[in-house]
Amino acid sequence: MPVRTVDGSADYLEGLNPEQREAVLSTEGPLLVLAGAGTGKTRVLTTRLAHIIRNRLAWPSQILSVTFTNKAAREMRERVGGLMGEQMEGMPWLGTFHSIAAKILRIHAELVDLKSSFTILDTDDQIRLLKQVIEAAGIDSKRWTARYMASLIDGWKNKGLTPDKLGADDGHAFAEGKGVEIYATYQARLKILNAVDFGDLLLHNITIFQQNPDVLKKFHDKFRYLLVDEYQDTNVAQYLWLRLLAQGSNNVCCVGDDDQSIYGWRGAEVDNILRFEADFPGAKVIRLERNYRSTEHILGAASGLIAANKDRLGKTLWTDDAGGHKVSVTGVWDGPAEARIISGEIENWKTKGRSYNDVAILVRASRQMRNFEERFIQLGLPYRVIGGPRFFERAEIRDAHAYLRVLRSDTDDLAFERIVNTPKRGIGATSVRKLQEAARAMNVSLEQATRTMIRTDEIRGKARTSLRAFTQDIDRWRREARDTKHTEMAERILDQSGYTQMWRDNKDAKSQGRLENLKELISAMGEFDTLDAYMEHVSLVLDVESGPQEDEISLMTLHSAKGLEFPLVFLPGWEEGTFPSQRALDESGMAGLEEERRLAYVGITRAREMAKIYFAANRQVYGSWQSSLPSRFIDELPIEHVDVESEANQYNPSLIADRVQEDFGRTFAKAQSGRASPGWQRYQKNKDRQFGREPKEIEGHAVRRPAKGKTSNYTVGERVFHTKFGYGEVMSADGTKLTVEFDKAGEKMVLDGFVQRAADV
Repeated sequence: MPVRTVDGSADYLEGLNPEQREAVLSTEGPLLVLAGAGTGKTRVLTTRLAHIIRNRLAWPSQILSVTFTNKAAREMRERVGGLMGEQMEGMPWLGTFHSIAAKILRIHAELVDLKSSFTILDTDDQIRLLKQVIEAAGIDSKRWTARYMASLIDGWKNKGLTPDKLGADDGHAFAEGKGVEIYATYQARLKILNAVDFGDLLLHNITIFQQNPDVLKKFHDKFRYLLVDEYQDTNVAQYLWLRLLAQGSNNVCCVGDDDQSIYGWRGAEVDNILRFEADFPGAKVIRLERNYRSTEHILGAASGLIAANKDRLGKTLWTDDAGGHKVSVTGVWDGPAEARIISGEIENWKTKGRSYNDVAILVRASRQMRNFEERFIQLGLPYRVIGGPRFFERAEIRDAHAYLRVLRSDTDDLAFERIVNTPKRGIGATSVRKLQEAARAMNVSLEQATRTMIRTDEIRGKARTSLRAFTQDIDRWRREARDTKHTEMAERILDQSGYTQMWRDNKDAKSQGRLENLKELISAMGEFDTLDAYMEHVSLVLDVESGPQEDEISLMTLHSAKGLEFPLVFLPGWEEGTFPSQRALDESGMAGLEEERRLAYVGITRAREMAKIYFAANRQVYGSWQSSLPSRFIDELPIEHVDVESEANQYNPSLIADRVQEDFGRTFAKAQSGRASPGWQRYQKNKDRQFGREPKEIEGHAVRRPAKGKTSNYTVGERVFHTKFGYGEVMSADGTKLTVEFDKAGEKMVLDGFVQRAADV
């Protein structure tokens, strides 16, 4: 039966597929729309809103529509207005969780001992207040930082926990058991100041609803329909808030994709969407599986990969766009080779008349961007970094460079001023201003003025003591730098200055990434013989014009890519420890692995035409080369949707396959209760076809393929040569695996097929 609005038209329903149409028209009762990547979920949400309003099922003011970003809210408002043929300004309850919660709290602030004029603190004000509370409690605020406490409080509030709901054990993470006490004092202090932080907005709402049934009933009567976007990304507090409001009409529609839940590190609970049917008895579940973005092979590879996750509701994406390019998996020798090959692919793409804007490189961690940025600058390829600054423009890299500049010169005022109180040394703005005035008066550099001022009384107390200690550190580093390798010296300075520890103590979600970027910085320095050569390189890189251009390659992390799409997507760094992240596995176990797999799924489904995956046999970490294994996710890709390639004449693909089989295959099989997965069995069966024939030479050197069960022909103490690591001495042999102490690269474990006797070279 055709649907008609009160004016007799239903044009807004045209073009919807059957599942989308059903999701729009199923207005009564709880509904979960499982919307796979590229299946038109935004269109379903906006059309459903327009349908409810045009058929007068509710007034705009009676619909609660929740999004995760202001941008999404604006887009929804504009698209609904387009369907309605008018500006939609009369939707007061369309916005983010926090904006709507703030509006409710303004109305009922007195119920949580606040005034309606309360102030919402930003992060800086929150940290400042917490520091006051911590110091008032007699706790060392340098050891137990306010920022760390803020992260704990944010985590508790995301779980809907007020201080009285925390157990005694919950506070042990801070100041030896004083965490709950600090939390309670902080909350009390906020009320005295008539202030809240962002976490309080939802937390106070929940308290009001739970303690005041009459208030909750008013909102039940107000909201006829509730719509929630990106439900898989909700945390516990958002879930509790929504559950309380949905108990009224029960007409709640949640749209999301459990396979794209990738924000567990910031509190998102994938279980919220997994238990929707249990939370809302009689709920209807509609799966949007028809994809309008990607080709058949891309969807087949992504669906085969995500099928390995156990905690999912299940769906299979499909498309009318049959065939297309298979997902390519390419093994390369190392990171620079990876950047070189991908750059070449992009240049070929451009010569075919395609745009740089069509191309995205999606990395697991921001530290992986450096090789690509340097290669693009070298070739003159325009690029943009989405979600953050370029590698050499990041704050932690500029800070590290400032230390290195001071090491080289006692007249670099800009560098000295940047690091004199970074990390905090008790040298405030007043002391720095006195140093600047003295430097101008004496016509000397800031460092030279400092050395004079610490012998006078113009600067006293802690500031003078700290300045004296800082100049002594600089003198020691300069002496040691004469006989120390520049990479080792950089590590020493970052450690001894307290800079590395500063980021270890900072519990912000980005801190671990900053530490990884510092490691990548040391690796970058290792590519140059001297510190001067490296710093000259950095100067040239930063001097390159980096203004915005109309046509640029997009470089970003996988997390930043969610919601975006590109014709050509490169996915580098698919190695164990990098992707999946070893940190995620260590901290969250199987749940962490499944979220990493969802992140891989998101990455592949960003591609419309072509997706290209890369893994490297070697990576440089802290200036030392380490061999790596291909990601387990590569094994889980269905072979019928994948083409596997290798970098010509860079390494022996069959040896890589053997190594994966021997090392990773055994571990993975054990993890599967002693039984290898079907995907792993398929990998073994097809490895020869995937990796091609074994080359007879690597860069002009003969290759011997190790035979299983055999011992190596090399003996302990024998001198050998490796094409990448150079000359070394065999320290031990385990079958065909050798432990070699290389003259320059240090100790490495390699297969004997990769080395030659030094006498034969």
